[in-house]
Amino acid sequence: MLTPEDYLNGQILLIDKPLNWTSFQAVNKLKYALINKLGLPKKFKIGHAGTLDPLATGLLLVCTGKFTKRITELQGQAKEYTGTFFIGATTPSYDLETEIDETFPTSHIDEVLIHETVKQFLGEIDQIPPIFSAIKKEGVRLYEHARAGKSIEIESRKTTIHEFEITRIALPEIDFRVVCSKGTYIRSLAFDFGRAMNSGSHLTALRRTKIGDYDVKNGVDVIAFEENLESK
Repeated sequence: MLTPEDYLNGQILLIDKPLNWTSFQAVNKLKYALINKLGLPKKFKIGHAGTLDPLATGLLLVCTGKFTKRITELQGQAKEYTGTFFIGATTPSYDLETEIDETFPTSHIDEVLIHETVKQFLGEIDQIPPIFSAIKKEGVRLYEHARAGKSIEIESRKTTIHEFEITRIALPEIDFRVVCSKGTYIRSLAFDFGRAMNSGSHLTALRRTKIGDYDVKNGVDVIAFEENLESK
């Protein structure tokens, strides 16, 4: 069992973030569990190495104590995701946060087209982040502009897709596995993938399975982590 000193000296906690939790909520839950059960000081350092959207589940690396200095290094590692695209419709947020705003034909889409389209997204690509994202423009987060109904021009970014595999085709759903660089938006990949097939697409499920060599198989649920802490 880890001691308070262990957490202060530095730990990397592998957390399996639940659906509908923000990354901030998950870290806060851990922080106050460690304060209340182990007596750690209220100002001890803790933070995560890469945000997961509330509608995504999976691996959240949480660094404590002196290991918070490693957050930037961990954020730079390749990430693996699995999930589902819904083909034939788009949403403003590119996922289920917002309602469908447009539908598209899908009768021309077959397995050959799907697998050929995958090839377009391998390697370095230009990607425009979703308007519903936490990136700042003119000092305001993009999602705040979006919710205010403002039209904002978003610059594209270079990102790298190392691996892109289709694991199930059951139209209108397509399951996938992606290994990508820091800064890749899988929601944008969903949108762009649909457009590349002369249709539309949005993300309906997303799970982060790996960050570098860290695997969600070794992760623990936030509530389970709290329950397993022994009070001092």
